[in-house]
Amino acid sequence: MPPRRVVTGRSQEPRRRFAEELRTLRTERGDSLRKLGEALGWDWSLFGKMESGHTIGSPDVAQALDQYYGTPGLLLALWELAAGDATQFREKYRRFMALEGEAVSIQKYSPGVVPGLLQTETYARELLTLGGLRPGDELEQQVKARMSRRDVLTGDGAPQLRAILDEAVLRRPLPDATLWREQLKYLVDTAELWNVILQVLPFRAGLRELSHTDTAFLRLLDGRTVAWVETAYSGELIEEAARVEELQVGYDRLRDHALSPRDSAEFLLRLLEELS
Repeated sequence: MPPRRVVTGRSQEPRRRFAEELRTLRTERGDSLRKLGEALGWDWSLFGKMESGHTIGSPDVAQALDQYYGTPGLLLALWELAAGDATQFREKYRRFMALEGEAVSIQKYSPGVVPGLLQTETYARELLTLGGLRPGDELEQQVKARMSRRDVLTGDGAPQLRAILDEAVLRRPLPDATLWREQLKYLVDTAELWNVILQVLPFRAGLRELSHTDTAFLRLLDGRTVAWVETAYSGELIEEAARVEELQVGYDRLRDHALSPRDSAEFLLRLLEELS
């Protein structure tokens, strides 16, 4: 059977297709984002973010747009597909997420926050909220997607993970002491998995390499190693061998100043005792 033709030429990815349809309907009508916002009573910047794929908004917004454009049920249906999309992360993260799921080993350094693979649900929700997501369906979808990433550490074929956390990560708690204790306990428990090594880079190590760069290295089945570097505003997948090696040298030097896995476990237990 010959491959199915793509009739419209538009994206087959639910989130991108939703954004494309929104943009097409507005431009065909000749509305500006500001005019659309005034007509529907929402801030016009929300519609800009929806058309750029940064958010899918809420079902109420999709229904209001359906009514405005005279497309009963169409945009709401597309919204539902986008909300349930398995590739819920923004485009720039998707290749990294796919490679993470295939990696045979992962090395991680986190200078500021608990890495996604080691977050509890409440920690993830707090972090995503601080990142700009408002309580609602999209926030819960993102939390669910982040929690599903943790599955990579268990089961057959689970990769080896070495995570180095700056002490600053562990000294910046959640507002709720009970929930913060839950996060610390999760780190302790996860560090006991056969394939996980957790280390702490103490303050006394001083200024070290990669000081402001959240960094991950993925060793793949074909022997290649790729790197992911991230700041609060952007991320980049690095596949060029020379650049990966440069980052790896920095990581190895930083690791030389981290506490041993045993001392790191004791450090975490002391923090838990302080919360008792």
